[in-house]
Amino acid sequence: MAKIGVDLPLERASVEAAHEAIKEHIHDTPVVTSRTVNELASTPQPPEVLVGTRYEGRNPAHPKIRLFFKCENYQRIGAFKSRGAFHALSRLSREELSKGVVTHSSGNHAQALALAARTHGIKAYIVMPTISTPSKIAATKGYGAEVIFSGSTSQEREAVVEDVIKKTGAILVPPYDHSHIILGQGTMALELEKQVEELVRDDPSLSVYDTSKKPTKNPQATNDSSENGTLPRHRRRAGQLDAVIAPLGGGGMLAGIATALQGTGTRVFGAEPSFEGADDGRRGLEANQRITTVKTLTIADGLRTPVGEVNWTIISDQSKVQGVFAVTEEQILSAMRLVLERMKVFVEPSAVVGLAVCLYDEGFRSLVEHEGGEEGWDIGVILSGGNTTVEAMSKMFAADDKHAERAEAKVGKDGERIAENVAG
Repeated sequence: MAKIGVDLPLERASVEAAHEAIKEHIHDTPVVTSRTVNELASTPQPPEVLVGTRYEGRNPAHPKIRLFFKCENYQRIGAFKSRGAFHALSRLSREELSKGVVTHSSGNHAQALALAARTHGIKAYIVMPTISTPSKIAATKGYGAEVIFSGSTSQEREAVVEDVIKKTGAILVPPYDHSHIILGQGTMALELEKQVEELVRDDPSLSVYDTSKKPTKNPQATNDSSENGTLPRHRRRAGQLDAVIAPLGGGGMLAGIATALQGTGTRVFGAEPSFEGADDGRRGLEANQRITTVKTLTIADGLRTPVGEVNWTIISDQSKVQGVFAVTEEQILSAMRLVLERMKVFVEPSAVVGLAVCLYDEGFRSLVEHEGGEEGWDIGVILSGGNTTVEAMSKMFAADDKHAERAEAKVGKDGERIAENVAG
């Protein structure tokens, strides 16, 4: 099978080189903060939420958290995948580019590779399962790609890809499991580091390490580095993140971020949906073995795939990724509603699993409370994309007629339907 070329070293210097190669083709997406969300994340969960869990009977965790959201929903094609696609093509020779490229994807990587191919003036063949959403199919075609449909299993998709390669000689650009993709995705971490440092420099109150206030004594601080590579608390500089948490599907983004941040003192965590076994990364770490098959219809449709082989070597290395946590469908929807209604940021369900972990996973929250002490943690949260539709959202957040009409301001609090000269 013809595929993108020789693997590059998975190290920070390679991520820096990747950023240099693609920066003219991607957006330097913004980092935003929300005091409201920080307050919610720093408030203990109600004890009844813990009933039936291993935390039942304990005092709910009370971490201090400041969140910095990297908004990859504002990236080209509406998701982070543009980074890996443009980097992969930047590593192809003119001869290889002339053959065109092929991949299999249900959405975001499909659009990203189609856009990158159009930018380079070459042909893109995209194999998409028939279950792909109409909006993502239309967007992929809109970037000029030839879409070929397949079944939904990886075996069915890969068989069609093989057929395309035999007929056209196109170069395979995999969705996530290749060093070129990993390094491209990791470039967002380099931007996030710099942006957070600048934000905190301009407004120290955004950080738990507010240098404008009198420093507080931290009982957790020691003179030694922790085993997983974080810097001792008293040596952390203003604007340096304690942790970054990112969605985990195939693992290209999480592996890239871990590669970019290795040795910096910033911990890296993954977040997954738990529905129907979508948390293969978390379960694989518990079993000390990569899980190769995932069959789930989680609403976080961008994460319905097992962790790739190359990515697993990074994610299973605790010196690079310090843990993976999983959240329910209800928690994902709750976090998504918060981002939409309070932050006014348009995201897809897959994008908010990291925030859901910060808000609702008692294990993660307990970790932050224990490790952060009374100062707390500054955490970078990756909002990975915003490729969904109003129709999909309306179905996800469907309410009964009474509550829907009240939300739409069609009836008053007592059910009345009179409206006259109402100021907007």
